[in-house]
Amino acid sequence: MEHLGAVLLLLACVSRLHLTEASIITEMLNRCSGYPKCDTEQFVCNNGRCVPLNLRCDGVDDCGDSSDESSCLNCTSGSFHCVAAARCVPSRSVCDGTPDCPDGADERLDTCAQTCARSQFRCTNRRCVPSSGRCDNIKDCEDGSDEENCDDNECEINNGGCSHLCIDLPLGFMCDCPSGMRLVQDTHCQDVDHCLDSDVCDQICIHTNGSLACECQEGYVLTAGTGQCKATGFAAHVAVSTQGGVKLMDLSGSEQRNITHKRASPGPVSALNAKNTLYWTSPENDIIYKVSLDSGDYRPAVLLKASTGVLGLAVDWIHELLYWVSTDTHALHVASLNGSKESELISGLSRPTAVAVEPLLGYVFWADSEASPRIERASLDGTSRIALITSYIRYPVAISLDIPRGLLYWADSGLRTVSRVAFDGQHRKTVVESNGYLDQPFGLAVFESRVYWSDQLTNSICSADKHNGNMLQVSQRLGSVSPAGLVILHPLLQPTDSDPLQSKTRTPLPDSQFAWLLSMTVIISLLLVGAVLWRQRSEFCAPRSLYPLGEVMLKESQDPLLLSRLPIVHEHKDGKQSGSMH
Repeated sequence: MEHLGAVLLLLACVSRLHLTEASIITEMLNRCSGYPKCDTEQFVCNNGRCVPLNLRCDGVDDCGDSSDESSCLNCTSGSFHCVAAARCVPSRSVCDGTPDCPDGADERLDTCAQTCARSQFRCTNRRCVPSSGRCDNIKDCEDGSDEENCDDNECEINNGGCSHLCIDLPLGFMCDCPSGMRLVQDTHCQDVDHCLDSDVCDQICIHTNGSLACECQEGYVLTAGTGQCKATGFAAHVAVSTQGGVKLMDLSGSEQRNITHKRASPGPVSALNAKNTLYWTSPENDIIYKVSLDSGDYRPAVLLKASTGVLGLAVDWIHELLYWVSTDTHALHVASLNGSKESELISGLSRPTAVAVEPLLGYVFWADSEASPRIERASLDGTSRIALITSYIRYPVAISLDIPRGLLYWADSGLRTVSRVAFDGQHRKTVVESNGYLDQPFGLAVFESRVYWSDQLTNSICSADKHNGNMLQVSQRLGSVSPAGLVILHPLLQPTDSDPLQSKTRTPLPDSQFAWLLSMTVIISLLLVGAVLWRQRSEFCAPRSLYPLGEVMLKESQDPLLLSRLPIVHEHKDGKQSGSMH
């Protein structure tokens, strides 16, 4: 009888359907059969997973079993696919102000781009296509507007969208860059950085005469023959938020113990390493907790009452502040670590998912998703806001900082990648691509030469080389327990030294500039020597200086850029080693 009741329930569900597409029938059957309920804006995969509806039939296997790409209509290039209705509408009807799809997908913001990137051309129907396809005798716009007015000099209008040099061609145009720069995304020029291009040094990199030398910050030891920096002192641990509470384990996953036993939806976690204190919350809860790892009972205490929907936490260890983002308030918040002086720093966000802070440079970073996925940066007080990443990004869910190199890493669950970019938005690179353990990431952390993340589909903690994604390791499989936010605990991850040479890649002057400066220094030094000798021989000269000639010359030669090029033996600070790589 129980089986008969289940069948009748399924038939009742099917009887209410008026749609004919097989995938939609499967979706309704899944919902009636006990699979997790998905939102109306989500598609139910055959394996029970929920993915955003706008990812249906986009040519990418987002479900993991290809069910979101099965039974898709093959709409022609002159039509638009209405996913919800399983039909095609003419492209001329897209973005015309009148919804032709039942769910209005043909008039949504993500379909009708209001603004195009610098590397894109805006069609007459407001769609965005790559600028490189302008006037190439191929219609990239459905209305063919990218092939109109091709006799015009595109460089006369906004420099063709080029950041530096625009070259008009008989058919179209092209962007170019000055010497020492390279072209990225067809239109933008950025400085060539030999250190980040080679990407072999874990921390400090010095480029000299075509060779690279790697160094480590104080507290780290350089591994012989490599650019890897290993932390000294305490062994690092990772704290991860799970459905069963917060767990603490070593980086290999061999040691594991529970910090809390409170069962809840897992959320973000952060730490103040100097005081060995953890902070965490659950997206379903409006309380942010803290616990001292130095206490024997690990009893959590309430830090403050925030809001629901908190997906990102970050600790400013210099000013002892806590930053968080909330999908409920659509804002970035900040409060002191004693729970007082809470304020809303930046509002009007779409669906913020992550936050990170670099107090030595005075930066706070956050990730936003949905309507306009992006990664942004601002000063710690919320001013000087700029966007770092706005293109080729789908659903950023976690960010983490590599402070020694001045790089931000982010995990994109839509693209199933881990990428990095410099704090100024340049030198972007995809580090890890989908590898079977990057299907549903949540937490992210960078330490030494590796990047760590939690994956909620495989319920595991994984890591890979932070330079190229090689040497994948699954350090912990949590079985049926789903992990979320994670943080690595080690004092060196929150430095207090604000020396800019310790937090930025160092690249000396080009050889031509160095030679010119050196020549001018030699000439000026000879002139000074001649002037001193002439004054000594003059009968009307002033009394001799109290400083010997050698000291005067030393003061005139204190330019560190010049001294670093002289053939002398450098003495490094204690705890710092160097090595050359060609």
